[in-house]
Amino acid sequence: MNDLGEVGSGLERHEMEIFLTLAEELHFGRTAERLHLSGAMVSQTLKKIERRLGGPLFERTSRRVTLTPLGRQLYDDMRPHYDALRAAVQRATSAARGIEGTLRVGFLGVMSGIRAHQGAALFRERHPDCAVEVVEVQLDEYVHPLRDGTLDMLVTLVPIQEPDITIGPLLLDAPIYLATSATSPLAARASLTPEDLAGQVFPMVSDRVPQHWLDQYLPQLAAGGTPIGRTEQRCSTYQEILALVSAGKCVAIGDHQLVQYYARPDIAYVPLSGVPNLRHALVWRTAAENARMRAYVDAVTDLLRERAQAA
Repeated sequence: MNDLGEVGSGLERHEMEIFLTLAEELHFGRTAERLHLSGAMVSQTLKKIERRLGGPLFERTSRRVTLTPLGRQLYDDMRPHYDALRAAVQRATSAARGIEGTLRVGFLGVMSGIRAHQGAALFRERHPDCAVEVVEVQLDEYVHPLRDGTLDMLVTLVPIQEPDITIGPLLLDAPIYLATSATSPLAARASLTPEDLAGQVFPMVSDRVPQHWLDQYLPQLAAGGTPIGRTEQRCSTYQEILALVSAGKCVAIGDHQLVQYYARPDIAYVPLSGVPNLRHALVWRTAAENARMRAYVDAVTDLLRERAQAA
């Protein structure tokens, strides 16, 4: 017996799930993909249900699948009860595992925020007794909010060389762009290489951020060994960095979200080839891990799997 037991006319949870999904998709192939089953299993289960109930639930032709009146009645009656049973089981599971209270998740960058909120939505659906707060962090905060307890988890740039920090699922992995003033000769280029960084200047970032974290994306030397300078002004936020870029005082690194969310006429974003992608992952302080955090990792992992299957 499964977690919902047997309901109604001896229907088990997996049978109800197959019927309800097929009633929504009206397509055997999509139903099989959505439930990670074979098409034969979906068809065999449906025939078993129809024999048990004593009538057809779907009309099937070579071109379409539709609900019969009996199937429509069963769907309308079953759906709210099935959802209520699932919610009850999830609430009981959450309480048993201690998944309650508030989970605080931070993010660095727009796309990281979108991913964090998507994970939060699925997490809240599964664990309605636990609230989720999703807040923005700035470059100079690094992983400090995890250590001082301000945040439980954080979507930020990796790799991170910190023995007390666990690096979880990779949420973003995108090619790098160079942000430069629209009046710079670099702005007219279709693409750039690491050699083009010779003689350029990167922004100086707050000394609260360890150098090893910055060097992977803001190297000290260009490909040919020519030093890459730093601005005199230290920056704590990306908006401060872009202000210096606009003024022609430096160039900066970012990924495709610069093009999507930071488009502005005074700055050009040019693809930079021959360098590692910019990567963001979900991280947390290892010693603070708890049931809430593991459940959020599960939600994020499931969303990543769905996105990969849809690609």
